[in-house]
Amino acid sequence: MMQGAVATLDRETVGRFAAGLQGEVITPADAGYDEARAIYNAMIDKHPALIARCANTADVAAAVAFARHNKLDVAIRGGGHNGAGLAMVDNGLVIDLSPVKAIHVDPAARTVRVGGGCTWGEVDQATNPYGLAVPSGIISTTGVGGLTLGGGLGYLSRAYGLTIDNLLAVEMVLADGRLVTASEDENADLFWAVRGGGGNFGVVTSFLFQAQPVGTVYGGPIIWPIDQTEMILRWYLDFIADAPENISGWFGVHRVPTGSPLPAELHSAHGCVITWCYTGPLEEAEEVFRPIRALGTPVLDLAGPLPFPQLQSMFDQIYYPPGLQWYWKADFFKEVSDEAIALHLQYGSNLPSELCTMHLYPINGAVQRVGRTATAFSYRDVTFAQVIVGVTDDPAQADRVTQWARQYWAALHPHSAGGAYVNMMMEEGQERVEAAYRDNYRRLAAVKNKYDPNNLFHVNQNIRPE
Repeated sequence: MMQGAVATLDRETVGRFAAGLQGEVITPADAGYDEARAIYNAMIDKHPALIARCANTADVAAAVAFARHNKLDVAIRGGGHNGAGLAMVDNGLVIDLSPVKAIHVDPAARTVRVGGGCTWGEVDQATNPYGLAVPSGIISTTGVGGLTLGGGLGYLSRAYGLTIDNLLAVEMVLADGRLVTASEDENADLFWAVRGGGGNFGVVTSFLFQAQPVGTVYGGPIIWPIDQTEMILRWYLDFIADAPENISGWFGVHRVPTGSPLPAELHSAHGCVITWCYTGPLEEAEEVFRPIRALGTPVLDLAGPLPFPQLQSMFDQIYYPPGLQWYWKADFFKEVSDEAIALHLQYGSNLPSELCTMHLYPINGAVQRVGRTATAFSYRDVTFAQVIVGVTDDPAQADRVTQWARQYWAALHPHSAGGAYVNMMMEEGQERVEAAYRDNYRRLAAVKNKYDPNNLFHVNQNIRPE
């Protein structure tokens, strides 16, 4: 017999479930259990009763039915990147989509169909040979499913919108076991909800995206000394407000990790960075970047022409490989006030580890041309998504970086737009979830009531049924 919430599941019941799958079921007794339950954020240490590594949609439907019948808590794992660890659950069932990897690119239609277990790096490698890309994030090991369902913001947002603005359809398994398609023409209410509403409505096994013409870009980080942060940040805020949409870049404060391939004289030094992505004509790039390079005295300039997948994967290992201790806090901002700038200088000049950081992602341009009620993602009227991340490779320092992130956020939050990007939130309570959706929350709750009235899918930033 198993422990806790699954004490009623005997070996025979689990054996019948496993025998019905083309994939595999992993239990705490199996040798690969600890590896299977490991996720990106090592601060999360959850122990599921079962992990169903699904090979296909039929496996997913069987796993959903098993969880429903046995009243198990359910977590959905795509890439396992979620900061709050919502890809795992204690004593419940994890539906692991990682084997669902099919990718099909239609270069004539500029579309790409992506399996629910893919990472963005896998999508980038499939689309780049055709000179195409789907707008996504900034770390290539991120899962397609989680990033998309929360909205999806990154290098291409100003030019082409959020990931959900490039989503054409999904196939998903509902709580009652049905496999449905959601698009503008079919189950339109569900399609509205999954574009920002997270994993609240079912298990998405396939995404159909509109790809955009992106092949080689001009991008990469330019780093300045920390004592030039105020000047660079003020310039950046003015620049990005009216910049052509073919140029984007996120602003950050950081330290260069000791042992990284960056110059040794920079290791452990505080600095500020803008990591650029320019999708305009390459022959014009040097002229576009000439005034940027004239700002202050950069200590490192890595911006140049490179394939988009190389930009997307640039920080995967240098800064943020799997297995670090993470604590996230986030907010949206319409503007960054003088008071907020002062706080960024205060906290950004005193990062408690070499991996702690703050990023400002610009989400104006194309993002703002979509109405705030057109998709579940509500914050179409803001300019920046900010995330403060306490990160360390030392578990003994986890509390220290967590407290730094919380204090930084608490100081800045009064200057924010009130809510946060759900993909950058920890488990912070119902009030924060509702703030993330503002006026769209009640409509989301109604859709939840229609498609998942018993809240089977609640291990997420949860939208409760009405």
